[in-house]
Amino acid sequence: MALNRNHSEGGGVIVNNSESVLMTYDHIEVTFHDMEHMPDAFKGTKKGSVFMTPYRIIFVSKGKDPMQSFMMPFYLMKDCEIKQPVFGANYIKGVVKAEAGGGWEGSATFKMAFSAGGAIEFGQRMLQVASQASRGEVPNGAYGYSYMPNGGYTFPPLATNGMYSPAPPSGYPYPPPPPGEL
Repeated sequence: MALNRNHSEGGGVIVNNSESVLMTYDHIEVTFHDMEHMPDAFKGTKKGSVFMTPYRIIFVSKGKDPMQSFMMPFYLMKDCEIKQPVFGANYIKGVVKAEAGGGWEGSATFKMAFSAGGAIEFGQRMLQVASQASRGEVPNGAYGYSYMPNGGYTFPPLATNGMYSPAPPSGYPYPPPPPGEL
């Protein structure tokens, strides 16, 4: 998770060119617990909007809060659950680890309450997208470049205009050398 890296001065969200926003909800309240050393930015209830991309969740707060935004890549999240209390808003809870150089250290339990509804839909889609991302699949509705498990990105082929032949197929076109000749 990285702190204050994904918001614009006007309060909007900033995503990479290779990502698309798959789902967004407003009227979100986020709290953090179980941190060894809780920085001021994590104290109290944060109110704002949440965005889902094919690889992470981004929260952007409203107002002048020390936490303007934070992002949680799926590979740093665990134990995520959708909760439906008898009284109060439905919420998603889980544990997130700090990203190297992300502005904080350790791990934290988060609770993301959806006061205007949407926790179940968002949570189910989040679990589906996280599962697809972990297998290197492109989630439904995503566009741009697709992520590969080795950390690389594949680029969509350029459209041919009839003047140039299509690009050759990817991969090494020659058979591997026989064993022992390396």
